[in-house]
Amino acid sequence: MSAASALSRAVQRIRAAHATLRSSESAPAFTGGVVAAGLGLGGFAMLVLFLWVVSPFPDSGLNGALHVAADCWLLAHGGDLVRTETLSGVAAPIGVTPLLPMAFPVWLLYRAGADAVAPASDGKVARSAVAWLIGGYLAVGAGVVVYTSYGPVRSDALAAALHLPVVAALAAGAGAWAERGRPRIPPPAWLSRVTATVTVPLREPVAVLRSAAAGVCVLLAGGAALMAVTLALHPGAAGASFTRLSEALSGRLAVLAVAVALIPNAAVWGAAYAMGPGFALGTQAVVRPAGVVGEPVLPDFPLLAALPQAGPGTSLTWVALVVPVLAGVAVGVLAVDRREPCGLGRTAAHAALGGLACGIAMALLTGFAAGPLGTGALEEFGPSWWLVGGVAAGWTATVGTPTALLVRWVRVRRASAGTEREESEAPKTVTPEAEAARAETPKAETPKTEGPEAGGRAAADAAPSEA
Repeated sequence: MSAASALSRAVQRIRAAHATLRSSESAPAFTGGVVAAGLGLGGFAMLVLFLWVVSPFPDSGLNGALHVAADCWLLAHGGDLVRTETLSGVAAPIGVTPLLPMAFPVWLLYRAGADAVAPASDGKVARSAVAWLIGGYLAVGAGVVVYTSYGPVRSDALAAALHLPVVAALAAGAGAWAERGRPRIPPPAWLSRVTATVTVPLREPVAVLRSAAAGVCVLLAGGAALMAVTLALHPGAAGASFTRLSEALSGRLAVLAVAVALIPNAAVWGAAYAMGPGFALGTQAVVRPAGVVGEPVLPDFPLLAALPQAGPGTSLTWVALVVPVLAGVAVGVLAVDRREPCGLGRTAAHAALGGLACGIAMALLTGFAAGPLGTGALEEFGPSWWLVGGVAAGWTATVGTPTALLVRWVRVRRASAGTEREESEAPKTVTPEAEAARAETPKAETPKTEGPEAGGRAAADAAPSEA
């Protein structure tokens, strides 16, 4: 193929893409992606500009404040940041994603995906609209990466290229799928051939996802409760850390905003602690229920001020193992259908797969909630995603499978007892045919036995005739 023909084909493809963009289905979807990205950037910019306005020493200027807002927007998508101005002169990465701010762009993408496919006539048009929506969102994201590629805190282009498309595709695709009535997504051909011989697991994904969601919710709630109890037992340490970080009102508001944004991260860390793997506080220390090993490297921050010191665990710390047990029980209970329980094999498979899905979800959350906060000792900060995912799947599947079988046995026994009670209490109705058949049936004559009175009466009746 010559260079002229290749260039001609490239020009034709560009023209076809431009014509498609101008069509009624693609242009609003592309614009919706741009608007969703703009709204997300605007939300972060409003918060940062408010803190910049109330700050008594706004040294960075307006451009610096907007730069911080763009950095926060990228960080909320999982993209890493890099601090270039450090005491050692070595660039330090920031890889911990605040999970609470992440919910804002994810919600915007979800709504944009639903709006993009609302006027679509069929599935092909809907998929095209979602693709153009993601394209518009990523176009704005590429501009933000270029804008934040310089300065004291700059973006990591490779991390942004890996995380932005995934977050945009998952969030927008979920919104479009829900808007289209949650249609069944056909698996690939190779997966269909593999699962054609399996009659248990993948035929009923609703029970699996329901049980997995229950396990994740119990783990996160337990982790948040552990963190709340720790802060409540050490209120002075958290308050002292809060006042030490800044004396100005704007600085304390910024610290408070960061602490609130990291509350879901603290819940994930607490869940990792309750399950046993714990989390790392630097490269030389790990915090587990069994105790704190090594010397923790703790940045001065309110959520970290109340963590336990180095030493073995106590009976109070081992109580945290109740959290994964409760999560396994929740997985087992919700793996059983209330209306019509499945067989033993399918029930056990639902619970086991629910535990596996719970482990995958916890691994994803941990991957966002942890990461490096610098170089050297702060290169590892937080729980390990693969370790937390594996332990979560093991806990919930091990506890959830026998729980599901027990719940199924109880519900089947109750259902059978209720059916027998209804049958015994039901009134017995006699049909007209049965009544007519009963009337036509001759009654059997029973022989009459003559007693002494009958014999005397018969002799008295016969006496006049003899006379």
